Order: sequence, then C-alpha cells, then structure tokens
Amino acid sequence: MKAICKDLAEEYAALDDMVKDLDDDQWNMQTPFFQWTIKDEISHLAYFDQAALLSATDAKAFAKDMEEMLEGFTDFTAMHKKVNNVGKAMSNSDLLAWWRKERAKLVAGFEALKPDTRVPWYGPTMSARSSATARIMETWAHGQDIADALKIDRPGTDRLKHIAFLGVSTFKWSFKNRELAVPEQSVRVALTSPSDELWAWGSEDSDHVVSGSALDFCLVVTQRRNPEDTGLKIRGDIAEQWIKIAQAFAGPPEDAPAPGVRV
Repeated sequence: MKAICKDLAEEYAALDDMVKDLDDDQWNMQTPFFQWTIKDEISHLAYFDQAALLSATDAKAFAKDMEEMLEGFTDFTAMHKKVNNVGKAMSNSDLLAWWRKERAKLVAGFEALKPDTRVPWYGPTMSARSSATARIMETWAHGQDIADALKIDRPGTDRLKHIAFLGVSTFKWSFKNRELAVPEQSVRVALTSPSDELWAWGSEDSDHVVSGSALDFCLVVTQRRNPEDTGLKIRGDIAEQWIKIAQAFAGPPEDAPAPGVRV
C-alpha cells in the first residue's frame, strides 16, 4: 500500500497548493460542477475522506456514520447538499485544517492495511487498494473542477494511471448503470502517459479502440470533459458507445458536459 498511499498524499498536496492561498471571494466561486463552490468541493472531499478513514479503521463507526448521513435521504442532490453543508458551516481556515487532518489520518490508516483487505463502503465492500484508488480519482476530479473555476491549466502526472485503470475497469459498470446490455467484445485502451509511456489495456487485435493522452481519457471517464472536446481517437461502435457513457465513479448515471461547455 505504500506506493499508492504516496500517490494519494501527493494528489492531496497538489490540490492543497491550489486552494491554500485563496481569499474568501475565491472560496465562494462557482465551479462548473453543478454550480458547487470551491468550498463545496473541499467540504465534499473532507467529508468522504473522513468516511473512508472510518471505513478503513472502524467498520462499526462507519456503519453508524453512514446511517446518519443517509437519514432523510431523498435523492443524491439532497444527500450531497447535506454532506457539503458540514464543511460549509466552518470558516475557510477551519475547513482547510479539517481536510488536512482527515486526509493525513486516512493515508496513515491505509498504510496499515494490506492491499486486499476488504473495507465497507456505501455499496459493496471493496479492497483497501480500490478504496485508496477511488480517493485519488475523486480528489483529482474535484480538483479539476477547482482548476477550471480558477482558470488554471493543470498538467497531468503519472498518478493518472490509477484513474485510467478505474476508467477501464468500470467498462461493464458504465453499461449496467444505465440498464444497457454489456457488449461481449472488449475495448482496447491505449494511452500516452504524461511521462510519454504507453499504458494499454485489452487485446491489440480488438476492432474497438480508444487511444490518445491519458489526461484526456481521465477527463472523459470522470465526466469533466465531453469526448468531442478532447484529442481521443475512437474506433469501433462499441468504443463509441462506451466513451459517451463512461463513468469511473459510483452513483446514478451522469452525463458528460455538452461539447464546448468545459474546454
């Protein structure tokens, strides 16, 4: 777990650098993610970092926390508002301090586990490695919302490999989540990493291929960009169908922004 925990800590630090010197007006800026503010984004991350810590260290406490969080649950919009309001009630400095405390404890908690240790979550249990991977993905994705709001050009890092892996491994989920038939044929994914290496999954003989930069692929599978606004090359009808609905995160089906909305 040490390697993935190192990447998780570095992803946290990169986002921290983006927000640590923001003034009050900037904390209240709207992002392109459902009109959440930057404070909403960090509140959301801090809350679920705390939840992931409980999941990794105290399953009973996590179950109680989940029950309280889902009490009165009507839809995901209402649930997210309830979650985000925890951090929004704090001052900006107190929120930043809370997030830093929870994420540091979470990294330490993950480091104490074996990669295949099963931990609870809001659906099926998952491995500790998968939980850490999900935290990298969510931190990076919400960090992109903040970067877009601040008009920061954020280059990719090789930490994107974790997110690209999630994007590939949720191929079937993306179809099942929309109650669509899962294609029998797989898709070849061939990506160029930020360090100019090839990251590839699937058969080289596949007629259905997604290729391009790892950054573009990760932006698409986290639904931060429309595929048409990237340099991804898509070949084959299955690849074309998948890339339009690819969803590397849990929850109800969500759609990518329309072409030209987030570029």
